[in-house]
Amino acid sequence: MTTITNPWLEAAEALIPLALEEDLGRSGPPWLSGDVTGNACVPAGRTGSAWIEARQAGVVCGLPIVREVFERVAEDAPLAIHCLVEDGDPVTAGQQLVELDGSLRAILAGERTALNFLQRLSGVASAAAALVALAGPRLQVLDTRKTTPGWRRLEKLAVRAGGAGNHRLGLHDMYLIKENHIRAAGGLARAVEAARAQRAAAGRPEMALELEVETLDELRQALELGVDWIMLDNFSAEQIAPAVALAAGRARLEVSGGIQGDRLAALARAGVDLVSVGALTHSARAFDCSLLVRGNGA
Repeated sequence: MTTITNPWLEAAEALIPLALEEDLGRSGPPWLSGDVTGNACVPAGRTGSAWIEARQAGVVCGLPIVREVFERVAEDAPLAIHCLVEDGDPVTAGQQLVELDGSLRAILAGERTALNFLQRLSGVASAAAALVALAGPRLQVLDTRKTTPGWRRLEKLAVRAGGAGNHRLGLHDMYLIKENHIRAAGGLARAVEAARAQRAAAGRPEMALELEVETLDELRQALELGVDWIMLDNFSAEQIAPAVALAAGRARLEVSGGIQGDRLAALARAGVDLVSVGALTHSARAFDCSLLVRGNGA
């Protein structure tokens, strides 16, 4: 079993045994004993080879987890895992991604768990790559906190593998003052002043502070307060140009709220700096791939 050292993949240490337990009905090794069909149909010790193949074009992500899953399932059984591509690589339909040689019981027992991780994360990476291509180099595409519970770090890794960027990881690492904060604080200026005071008291001047606005008047207030990162929430196409002109480079402007790919080019031309897209994680389609056994011998 390998040790996952990538900081974004550390969350998988908890998810992998949970996923294996779901599929194999066991809370720990020996995992192979949980696959009743594989154990019935495949003689103990039988070896062979298999491969994971892409069934569509896209961007691959999650290969270290695929390796980890198979190594955990195999335990002491002989199994060699060869990744033919790397996370973030573009692939085509029919392209082989991983080769496996060794215990057929291990290959079959780890198949679904490994593919579930690979399909989900590659789906997010592929969605990110598609939006980045539409946005062009001027406009940065960001994700949001609309992630699968427990999967946030992994899904944000997948966003990065697709070439997009990460917004805040959680509520703990950035100030983002939104509509409900403003209402609860008693106004936009009070909310900004309170956040700045707390940031100063905590000795965290480097922590980013962003403010969400819903109207051009709120944008004007934000600029007067010296806020240098402003989110234009659900601004219409007609409101974007006046907002950019009003900001005049005094703040980074981020657009959020129901953003579709067909708007990205226009937002880039208008001079918007960032766009955050919840659909990158909450609505990404699973990447289509499959595992096929090539053959076996006694």
